[in-house]
Amino acid sequence: MNKTEVYILSGFLGSGKTTLLKRLLEDERKIGRKVAVMMNELGKVSIDSNAVEDEDVALKELLGGCICCSIQDKLEAQLQGLLLTEKPEVIYIEATGAAHPVEILDAILSPLFADQFNIKGIVTTVDGLRWMERKSLSPQLQQLLVEQVRHSDFILINKMNELAESQQAKINYEIQAINPVARCLLTNFSQVSMEQLRRLTVSFTQRTENESGHKALNLTTFVYQFQNAISHTEFEEFLKGLPDAIYRIKGYVKFNNTEKPYLFQFSYGMPLYIKEEMNLPLNLVFIGEGINWTEIETKLIHLEKRM
Repeated sequence: MNKTEVYILSGFLGSGKTTLLKRLLEDERKIGRKVAVMMNELGKVSIDSNAVEDEDVALKELLGGCICCSIQDKLEAQLQGLLLTEKPEVIYIEATGAAHPVEILDAILSPLFADQFNIKGIVTTVDGLRWMERKSLSPQLQQLLVEQVRHSDFILINKMNELAESQQAKINYEIQAINPVARCLLTNFSQVSMEQLRRLTVSFTQRTENESGHKALNLTTFVYQFQNAISHTEFEEFLKGLPDAIYRIKGYVKFNNTEKPYLFQFSYGMPLYIKEEMNLPLNLVFIGEGINWTEIETKLIHLEKRM
């Protein structure tokens, strides 16, 4: 089964996300792929939807909240609808400027269809001027800017024509110190080689076995599908042994002596179980940073074999 590619466009308001989206859609028009776009805005009125002018591009707008929290259920329904009706080859998700990368991944990776996605990466646009003046922002916004950079796979630092060479060098040094793994480009108006973006991948097999032998710093995802019921006690032991850098787990898991699965959620080390009334695919979705997913997979396989 061919998986749908997903690109996440992240970055603060006014940093160049929508300009980048336009460039990506122009390139897709040349390639001739079937494309869908999801645009998330905090307000109740769309501002950027005119960026998608092509009638062949399926556009879904998520207004009145952030996909990270208040409208996560709506996002899941929209994505499922897109996969069923449009069957796109690629989906571009433009998040709000206030969205945290971990929360974006958490929102889009529903255990119902996460195995149908190929998450290509998080592309973050940074306003060079705002970065230089970030100390004037609130501590929360300063932290958000840093987190958006830290968890990115590809970073575009915009508005370089408004900065001196020494300032450009300073910004580049600071951002690469925060995220030495991501490709970092100094740009104007989100001008970037589409070929470079197409080469992005966050697949766990490639990202955890990089050339230097060190673990990757960026966020990666992993989907495991259980074939059998497992022991609840042994699953709890598995959870206790997980590294702290696994930020989220969610999905469906079935235990011995239970007819129906449980919806399982794991965040900040806290597990939550909710009994379901129907049989659902036993997919478990993981989000983490610098994780050797092969080790995690081996432990999950061992859980099933114990039964």
